[in-house]
Amino acid sequence: MSVVRRADRRVHETPNAVMTTLASPTLGGAAQSLWQVRMRPGQAGPDHVMDVEQVWTVVDGGMTLRSADDETVLAAGDTAVLPAGSPRRIVADPDHGLSALVTGPGAGRALLPDGTDRGVPDWVR
Repeated sequence: MSVVRRADRRVHETPNAVMTTLASPTLGGAAQSLWQVRMRPGQAGPDHVMDVEQVWTVVDGGMTLRSADDETVLAAGDTAVLPAGSPRRIVADPDHGLSALVTGPGAGRALLPDGTDRGVPDWVR
């Protein structure tokens, strides 16, 4: 058994969000990664694709999940299962922002729409 103490969590801030790694292959040795995403009201992540399935649960606030041909609004308590290879963009609720818990395989790679491989995000590894 591994225990990840609060003081050992990793925090990564991008222009779009703050990700706090709770468990990952390099933090606790988990095959699955678990992290919290926080976004200010109206913030939006980049268009991208993950090569693994991810599960997003909205804890507070909300988000609009934009895919190749759809837009879905999620509120606190809602969960989205995003299949591997599906284009996505996360946009935080314009009034309340977003706090979500996300999990997926610890080796998940991010790809840009043009196919550029951005590798495994720091908060996932």
